[in-house]
Amino acid sequence: MGISIRAYARERGVSDAAVRKAIKAGRITPEPDGTIDPARANREWAHNTDQAQQRSSVRAVPNEALSTVRDTVSDASAGLSGGTTLLQARTANEVLKAQTGKVRLARLKGELVDRAQAVAHVFKLARAERDAWLNWPSRVSAQMAAELLVDPHTLHITLERAVRDHLTEMTEIQVRID
Repeated sequence: MGISIRAYARERGVSDAAVRKAIKAGRITPEPDGTIDPARANREWAHNTDQAQQRSSVRAVPNEALSTVRDTVSDASAGLSGGTTLLQARTANEVLKAQTGKVRLARLKGELVDRAQAVAHVFKLARAERDAWLNWPSRVSAQMAAELLVDPHTLHITLERAVRDHLTEMTEIQVRID
């Protein structure tokens, strides 16, 4: 006398419908009383089942998802490299859903700005600053020349050259936008 179909299905990790289907297909044989001998059924199941037609229990998880899980959970001991388990895949999925939801919420609250608009705004501010510096010698050179008792034209040319040299030095700074 063996165990019931449902008990065998639980032990095997499949549905009882899968066990009934295996019996109907002749891959496993029940005892005369309708129960299942687990040891014999496992041997028959392994021998009579075409592995090419079986679903894989391990699904591929993108490396980005795994790295996000590692960064978020900060658990280096979890060993999320190579073959992943279904639990790890579900964890990665849930973390990505949570992060996506967090970004959506921040966007709805107005806490995020559009990158293209921000870059355009910074460019506009930098250009206005540059133009202000280029106009500065024209505005102050006459007043400074009068205070220093020097030729206004010479002072204007000197200030303009110094400002242009300074702006040229500033253009050599490489700003990186990530």
